[in-house]
Amino acid sequence: MDNELIKITKDNNGNSVVSGRELHEFLEVNTPYKKWFDRMIEYGFAENVDFISFGQKCPKPNGGRPQQDHALTLDMAKEISMIQRTDKGKQARQYFIEVEKAYKEKYKLPQTPEEKLALTMQVTLRLDKRVGNLEKSIDEIQNKSEIDSDQRYKLWVARNKKAIEALGGKESNAYKDKALSRKTFRSLEHSLKKKFVISRYEDLKKENFDEAIETINKWYPPYELQCEIEEMNAQGNLF
Repeated sequence: MDNELIKITKDNNGNSVVSGRELHEFLEVNTPYKKWFDRMIEYGFAENVDFISFGQKCPKPNGGRPQQDHALTLDMAKEISMIQRTDKGKQARQYFIEVEKAYKEKYKLPQTPEEKLALTMQVTLRLDKRVGNLEKSIDEIQNKSEIDSDQRYKLWVARNKKAIEALGGKESNAYKDKALSRKTFRSLEHSLKKKFVISRYEDLKKENFDEAIETINKWYPPYELQCEIEEMNAQGNLF
């Protein structure tokens, strides 16, 4: 067709293909080609199905290592153009559609609305997959972050409850003995921090929060500390 916007060639099998680098340049993408293309194939495109890789001579005057390029099928080129959501992307997509239309008219091939719908569905599915991957990545990042203030408060409440229980309750001699009470609280804190290799509650990761609560609930004082608690509480029973 006239007014060729993007060069379309034939591969060894006679299929129409487009240079990935030429499409990247036409779309005026600011991201470097390799990084941009790696991001594009995350939408579900497969090598040797939707594209093939090849090298091209380095355009620099002094030469150098060949640059990697990719031969894209027209379907992939159209989908990538739609994904850009830019005027240049719309222009490229319409151009590829016109090329296919002219080809089908030339060779009397059928052209149906279903074909256009199929392309739209393919792009939608790829976008959904991309969104799903992004949401998964966000969840993973959030789980790797430190616990929030609400979770820190819950840890503090769980620690207090367990330490008081280990001391024998608020009415026990062990609890009323400030030195022994403080020793018990610190022992529990030390066990928790040692298990998760942290120096303070704020450093605990969100992904470890439930396990930390379970650790507190299952905690018991070390043998020597338990003996001190029992001895202190037994003194009250003598009177």
